[in-house]
Amino acid sequence: AGCDLCADGAAAGRCQTCGVRLCRFCCRAHRRQKKTASHAVTELENTEDCSQAGKLLLCPSHPTEELRLFCEQCDQPVCRDCVLGRHRQHPYDFTGNVIHRHGDALRKLLKNTQQHVGILEDVLSQVDDMGSAVRSRAEAVATEICLFASGYVRAIEEHRDRLLKQLEDLKVQKENLLCLQKAQLQQLLQDMRTGVEFTEHLLMSGSDLEILITKGVVSSRLTKLNSIAYSTHPNVDDRIQFSPQERAGQCSGYEVFGAVLNKVVDPARCTLHGEDLHSTRQNQLTGFTLLCNDTTGERMGQGGEAVWVTITHKDKRHCTVKPTVCDNADGTYCISYSPEEPGLYAVCVCVKGQHVQGSPFTLMVKHKFREHQGVFHCCTFCSSGGQKAARCACGGTMPGGYQGCGHGHKGHPGCHHWSCCGQVKESSECLGGPPSDTSSRSLVRTVAL
Repeated sequence: AGCDLCADGAAAGRCQTCGVRLCRFCCRAHRRQKKTASHAVTELENTEDCSQAGKLLLCPSHPTEELRLFCEQCDQPVCRDCVLGRHRQHPYDFTGNVIHRHGDALRKLLKNTQQHVGILEDVLSQVDDMGSAVRSRAEAVATEICLFASGYVRAIEEHRDRLLKQLEDLKVQKENLLCLQKAQLQQLLQDMRTGVEFTEHLLMSGSDLEILITKGVVSSRLTKLNSIAYSTHPNVDDRIQFSPQERAGQCSGYEVFGAVLNKVVDPARCTLHGEDLHSTRQNQLTGFTLLCNDTTGERMGQGGEAVWVTITHKDKRHCTVKPTVCDNADGTYCISYSPEEPGLYAVCVCVKGQHVQGSPFTLMVKHKFREHQGVFHCCTFCSSGGQKAARCACGGTMPGGYQGCGHGHKGHPGCHHWSCCGQVKESSECLGGPPSDTSSRSLVRTVAL
């Protein structure tokens, strides 16, 4: 086979980049040219398969023609017949001349792809590392959970044992009180039976003289026995409860719930407390306190009871006041409210659906506090600047006439008073305007000088 470039010498090598056969002279020239200096040229005698290296690449459309040209427009190798035919007027060039440009583009794409390959390999490595970290972290958290759960279980078991101990102590305490009461009652019963049997035998079998002789002693004994006070009911009850939602503090560093309760609220023993329990004023925030006690009258000392409060107008059934109930968690409850309508209200306070002591009760809501519009002074004469014709809006008169401006006069009603209504207490509520028989023409609205 001949050289594809000069067509004179015999092919001695092949450019692996361009795919052209080269003679020895063209091989040296191919290596010296700047555009093809980086191409790999392999000598035909050193190739492992000389038949393959020297094999011609023929055109599929023209089997007798070799693909030596490259159509730029169609971006594919062509032969000479293709250039004369279907690729006529298309820009083309020898493959050896264009291979450097297309090879550089491929190498640039190859470089970018290689960079992505490196990045993907790094990302995959990071993903694998993160997977290992997730597994390690999950194992560590699982260990923490197991330790927490084990500690919690131990705390609950410890709290359980403590609750059972409290229950046992409470049971023993109640049993001891019952045993003591039983022993006292048995002794009293035995003494009474002995006294009854002796007295019955004395009355049935004793002579008149014997009865009279022993009457004093027997009577004294029976009187003493009858005067001994004893309870007609057991001193303790069986009201022992367990409240699972009750906070019980901490146990081994864990917060636990559940408490043994031996106190049960008794609505009939719950009381209401407050300074203005039965009266208040319109739009004034007020309230009272509910104190919850148990069946023995002792304070509960804990909250959580079902407290129900209603405040309803007696004349206007649709008019109600919505109270606010605050649980103080110590057996007391603060009930606050602010009525908007004046009038008489019915207040109901219930615990566990039952009325407490003093419930229901009436509440009088007075009108809003009326401020004084006048002047708190000794007389109109002084406050008006000495106008003798002026009269106080309160309707008062000054017996004996005016006595100058020395404040030595009697005035009405003999002391400082409000000019608008005559109230003598400075912090009092205004009672209203001037009397109807007072001429508005002669009234002077006094002001503080």
